[in-house]
Amino acid sequence: MERVAAAGGAALTFDDGPDPVFTPPLLDALDSLEARATFFVVGERLPGNEELLREIERRGHEVGLHGMTHRRHDELDDAAARAEPDQGLAAIAAAGVARPRWYRPPYGGSSAALARFSGELGLGLAYWSTWGQDWESISAAKIAALVLRDLGDGSVILLHDSPLYAEREDARPTIEALVPIAAAAREHSLQLRTLSAAADAGRG
Repeated sequence: MERVAAAGGAALTFDDGPDPVFTPPLLDALDSLEARATFFVVGERLPGNEELLREIERRGHEVGLHGMTHRRHDELDDAAARAEPDQGLAAIAAAGVARPRWYRPPYGGSSAALARFSGELGLGLAYWSTWGQDWESISAAKIAALVLRDLGDGSVILLHDSPLYAEREDARPTIEALVPIAAAAREHSLQLRTLSAAADAGRG
């Protein structure tokens, strides 16, 4: 799992959107907390949600690629595995936002072929160092506690702004968990940043 060195900061990331029900209130929560994040979006979710994707970018967040579908990309043959980032990038481009810098395969499933394809497309493979296990039906307090267990300078936080591919039906606990997560980050003088901001700060 990748750890991004980011002096004084942690990368906040969300997978599986954009979600027309839960992403908008999540964006409002991030605004109120003065936090920025990277949203790893699924290409098949973009039709009809293009304006929401542009709103993510307008609010100062970053769009990353989570593939065209939410299948395990490491279990696909080479042609299908290459189609995932290719088609996902095309869907994001059609929505009119910046080309992603990062690619996070669903379930974190990678392979030598995926790593090669990512490099050819100029995409960095992005993983995580702490997560809230918020694909499960657990409380906001539990989500926050799991994230904070391993939160530190340079952490990459994995959360989800949609329940579509998960065991739960409601992403509100994730939104509610942001308040204690942000509070703990402030206590440790950690800024919640996009993945690119965190990576660039670590190189500075």
